[in-house]
Amino acid sequence: MGKQIKTAITPTRAEDYPQWYQEVVKASDLAERSPVRGCMVIKPWGYSLWENIVSVLDGMFKETGVKNAYFPLFIPLSFLEKEAEHVEGFAKECAVVTHHRLEKGSQGGLKPAGKLREPLVVRPTSETIIGDSFSKWVGSYRDLPILINQWANVVRWEMRTRLFLRTSEFLWQEGHTAHATREEAVERTQLMLDVYARLAEEYLAMPVIKGRKSASERFPGAVDTLCIEAMMQDRKGLQAGTSHFLGQNFAKASGIKFQTDQETEEYAWTTSWGSSTRLVGGLVMTHSDDDGIVLPPKVASSHIVLLPIIRKPDDRAGVMEFVESLKRELKHKTYHHRRLEVEVDDRDIGGARGWEWIKKGIPIRVEIGPRDIAENSVYVGRRDKPYKDKESINKDRFVAEITAILDEIQDTLFERAVSFRKQYTVSIDDKNEFYEFFTPKNLEKPEIHGGFSYSHWCGEDHCEAKIKDDLGVTIRCIPSDSVPEEGKCICCGRPGIGRVVFAKAY
Repeated sequence: MGKQIKTAITPTRAEDYPQWYQEVVKASDLAERSPVRGCMVIKPWGYSLWENIVSVLDGMFKETGVKNAYFPLFIPLSFLEKEAEHVEGFAKECAVVTHHRLEKGSQGGLKPAGKLREPLVVRPTSETIIGDSFSKWVGSYRDLPILINQWANVVRWEMRTRLFLRTSEFLWQEGHTAHATREEAVERTQLMLDVYARLAEEYLAMPVIKGRKSASERFPGAVDTLCIEAMMQDRKGLQAGTSHFLGQNFAKASGIKFQTDQETEEYAWTTSWGSSTRLVGGLVMTHSDDDGIVLPPKVASSHIVLLPIIRKPDDRAGVMEFVESLKRELKHKTYHHRRLEVEVDDRDIGGARGWEWIKKGIPIRVEIGPRDIAENSVYVGRRDKPYKDKESINKDRFVAEITAILDEIQDTLFERAVSFRKQYTVSIDDKNEFYEFFTPKNLEKPEIHGGFSYSHWCGEDHCEAKIKDDLGVTIRCIPSDSVPEEGKCICCGRPGIGRVVFAKAY
């Protein structure tokens, strides 16, 4: 047997991917479970990552004319009941407030008192309550379009939870727009999907497939749902953002009407679109390795950590003076409209210090000792390379080239993810081959099974349902760039409507 390579994270991805994911989130100091079942505490390192994603996405929204607002956390039950398909889709996940105060119980402790006349649902999504406001804001075609976004939290009472990927409470943004014409609403739906795809690929270094959901996977109450789908390192799909064309369904339910320029009265056409802290989970599963998380520089919590090497007390003053000077030089530079974030870690904890930053995924580690200072150089390690792969670089050249180095790391992560997805994406036309692809019979090499399969589908719900029942595989999307092609449904053998993306998913 060969010598076993020690990793910072155990188990490894190959040994137990779900547990590996949990250990990476813990070791990288992103988040932890809270005392409230199914909820999480997002720690500073994880929250700053989310803040950077929020900053980028918020800027993209505003470039398209969207403005931020805020709406209540509590939604009257009667509001949800106005749109039947919508309430049915969320009913099992709703948390409901029925009382408005507590009082002492006869046996001690506290008990709910003051029953509400109408139960309030803790926001699972805000189409209905925002629709109520829109109905008051809109009277004429001159009031349209309305382009609103809110950054908020939502509650969907999940039974099985996993940090960032699926929690009972999570952070997100939800955009809501109202338009005078169907065409304008459809255009907005596509525009916002393109924004999400740009965020995923250009900032999270996460390649995605843009497409349309099948009817069974559509947002409850929507006419059409567009999505971006990414492949994780266990070859499962992750829905990383959705944009919904709601038609006039919610406008009719909420009474969003306007007078046209022809002096007729019509219902508005609405959209909604959202992404959440699930993006952090997707980032972890796209780039991390068996030593911890790997952060794309454009959204990284910090870009660089400076690690003073002080072996003698007499060395401290000179080393720290050099380190602080370098820190000031670096912090004067900007990287993609953001000032470089530089950490200094002078703790005396030996090799564990470097490993902590590797596990936290910081893009660049810089070691600085008396010998480096004498040569006006720094010893640089990059998170996209093996931890032993470090090089000495002239300090002035390092400062001059730092943004180019970060861009190189960013590009490397994206190219790796693209290559990985390509490796596990196939086109399958034979049913037996399709079932074998999604059934890991080869227990010694389960990695040869699973991924994305582009296969034909007839468009019928019962074929989609049978594949899901048999294999736990769903249609992730009907790709936007699919080319018309004749073929037979992978399930029933009848003529297909085209190739769709099948995969197991989170």
